[in-house]
Amino acid sequence: MTNLWNPITIGKLNLPHRLAMAPMTRSRALSDGTPGSLSAEYYAQRASLGLLISEGTQPSEDGQGYTMTPGIYTEKHIEGWRKVTDEVHAAGGYLFIQLMHAGRMSHPDNTPHHRKGVAPSAIAPGAEIFTPNGMMEIPVPRELSQTEIKETVEDFKKAAASAIKAGADGVEIHGANGYLIHQFFGENSNIRTDEYGGSVENRVRFAIEVTKAIVEEVGAERTGFRISPNAPFSKVDEGQSGPDLYRYLVEELKKLNLAYVHVMHGGDEELLRDIRTLWPNALLVNRPGRALEDIATDIDNGIADMAPIGAWALANPDFVERLKLNAPLNEPDKGTFFGGGSQGYVDYPALKK
Repeated sequence: MTNLWNPITIGKLNLPHRLAMAPMTRSRALSDGTPGSLSAEYYAQRASLGLLISEGTQPSEDGQGYTMTPGIYTEKHIEGWRKVTDEVHAAGGYLFIQLMHAGRMSHPDNTPHHRKGVAPSAIAPGAEIFTPNGMMEIPVPRELSQTEIKETVEDFKKAAASAIKAGADGVEIHGANGYLIHQFFGENSNIRTDEYGGSVENRVRFAIEVTKAIVEEVGAERTGFRISPNAPFSKVDEGQSGPDLYRYLVEELKKLNLAYVHVMHGGDEELLRDIRTLWPNALLVNRPGRALEDIATDIDNGIADMAPIGAWALANPDFVERLKLNAPLNEPDKGTFFGGGSQGYVDYPALKK
């Protein structure tokens, strides 16, 4: 794992190693979307990972999908995130806030305005979602008009500005995992016949418009983009054109000179190699289910520049130290992943108390 401990520069950030904390929904925000009182402690505990990518954070009321998830579109949100970024910086880490618009993966009971979710097309995902009233079927979303698409781009732009105002070192655009931007990519979730549907170029258009707006607002060096090729989260299927869609997307992102692209790997090794060839800046690759001994394999093979980790970081605030010492790892408690208080959030033991 020698290469894992080599320093790297992401945008303008000088990082001590090639690990990072992947974004993970924890559902512990206040009811108005302000980060909860324990959030600053949670992220600061994990500052030794260097680059921390926050849980998905809604850029608007329409962007909320789940209960108790944080937002970054009001002054209270900014104040709450400022406490988080201050603590992370004091502990020596950096924080990118992930901007996540859930799109159709929502329920009226989970949002401040109690409206249905929005999407490229009025197609329900055929899935259930947790609400204050238990598990509920996700209703058919409302199709966004072209005017509303432009307004949503503006929402992302304002949210990015708010993240920087809150002290974040950058933002990650969530274009993966079945949420709004990914829904535009899917052949089965986007059946539009206008300039945002049909061809690869059209289905990628919204993602590029969002990214350009954010780059203009906060700078390319403060902007990352996450994708999940060939991973049918929330039943979004890019179809046979999927590989070409991602090659085109990465080529377009390359023109914008983003700080990084973050891949949630879905198993298409040829496409991953093509992305590596096409993408000149930092490439983060997260392989679900990989063994601990394989954590540096993609870096050693030149496929990736960084290896973001999820559950290992959740359960081990001192993961970096444990990995260097080959020390045993805490087991994640899946029962406390979402919602609740300090248990399973900030009470995982470190090697040194």
